[in-house]
Amino acid sequence: MAVISEAAALGNRLDRLPLSAFHRRLVLALAGMILFEWVETYAFAFVAPALRDQWGLSLSAVAVVVGVGQLGAFAGGILGGYLADRVGRRRTMLICVTVYCAATALCVVVQNPWQLIVARCAAHFGAQGMAVVAIVVLTEFVPATARGRLQTYKVAVGSLGIPIAAWAGYFLVPQWTWGWRLVFGLGLFGVVFAWLIRRWVPESPRWLASRGEFARAEEVVRSIERQCGIVPSAEPVVACAPLTPTPPAPLTATPRPPAPLPPAPDRPRLTELLARPQRRRFLVVATMWVAGLLAYSAYNTWTPTLLSETGLELDDTLLLSAVLATAAPLGALAAVPLIDRWDRRRTQLVLGTLTAAALLLFGLVREPAAVLVLGCAVSVLFQMAVPFLQVYSAEVFPTRIRALGSGTANALSRIFNFAAPMLVTVVFTGFGYSAVFALLVALSLVGGCVAVAFGPRTTGVSLEATTPDRPRTAEKAALS
Repeated sequence: MAVISEAAALGNRLDRLPLSAFHRRLVLALAGMILFEWVETYAFAFVAPALRDQWGLSLSAVAVVVGVGQLGAFAGGILGGYLADRVGRRRTMLICVTVYCAATALCVVVQNPWQLIVARCAAHFGAQGMAVVAIVVLTEFVPATARGRLQTYKVAVGSLGIPIAAWAGYFLVPQWTWGWRLVFGLGLFGVVFAWLIRRWVPESPRWLASRGEFARAEEVVRSIERQCGIVPSAEPVVACAPLTPTPPAPLTATPRPPAPLPPAPDRPRLTELLARPQRRRFLVVATMWVAGLLAYSAYNTWTPTLLSETGLELDDTLLLSAVLATAAPLGALAAVPLIDRWDRRRTQLVLGTLTAAALLLFGLVREPAAVLVLGCAVSVLFQMAVPFLQVYSAEVFPTRIRALGSGTANALSRIFNFAAPMLVTVVFTGFGYSAVFALLVALSLVGGCVAVAFGPRTTGVSLEATTPDRPRTAEKAALS
């Protein structure tokens, strides 16, 4: 089909571009979306003690704030992905960052727990929507041979949000009664990245091509080529399907009407993710997200509590948390030389195995020095796996439902994450401290095993070759 050929030609031109200042600006602007997602995720853990003192919040009330925030993230992942596939990547990011900044401003001025619940839900909604679309946008612009590496740089910059939130909580919250408002106010800097998105990030030409808007897609690609030092050809070169030659019509023949444009594809639907041929890919990616986030969340949330239950004295837990959080960007940087070198599925399995080994040792030691060393190792390994998961989850879906598929899989992990506290409590109460880490070991291995067994290979492969993107109208015609 000509439609498929034109989209593939545009994708091939993007894949052949040399890395340039355009790609560096793109990584920086999109990294801000990830940075503020991490700030939003971690900030409340450091302000909750102050809110409990000032407002008299119970632990159950704190849990409600956290839970409603996760519901907001769930909605943001699905709706952000849907809008990105429906109205465009760039427009959706600007909508989500606007929601996030407005909600952050509300978090700064709230006066009671109910206002905070509403504001935190909206902030998580915006932050998750930003992050989901940022992953997809970078995947669609970057050459196939550097796709993982630039995603890793984006994650490395974005993961600075973890130590920023941790150290801001450590230094600001104890100093003033309103210090927690300053921590929430960090999200207002998202306005800077909204401006960078408007200035540096065009609409995805792959998304435009999937909608049949080839003229706009061609214009964007030619602009990027000029920024990369490539002189575009005088006439757009588009690979079309071969046409069957036809004899010239007689001079007296009635002129043929112009060929109709291909019909626009249907709206993206969640049901497509559970139908062939996307069902298997969606289940693989969703399993990777759910297992990975359950292990990561349980480790970060429960480790200090579990250690105190065993009698180990760690007086400065805030400082310990900040030190472990600082190790996060190092993990993303450590993934740079690996992510595009070997098959991402197998590397993910190796990282999961190393994480499982470190967690197993962590569950056996009691000495503070060993806890710190192994804790940092686990944090680094978890963060090394993040860019693999992000880029792989965007690569396996076709363009017209890429954001919806990746965002929904990510969002499901937020809902399943509700089970993490209860699951850890049951395992710890029934089987003890070491059994909790045995559970984390098993969860760490799941993602890589599922990817190797059932997921497609994507490393260094063009998106069009990995996920052939036929409009649904064409699919229906082929089946009829």
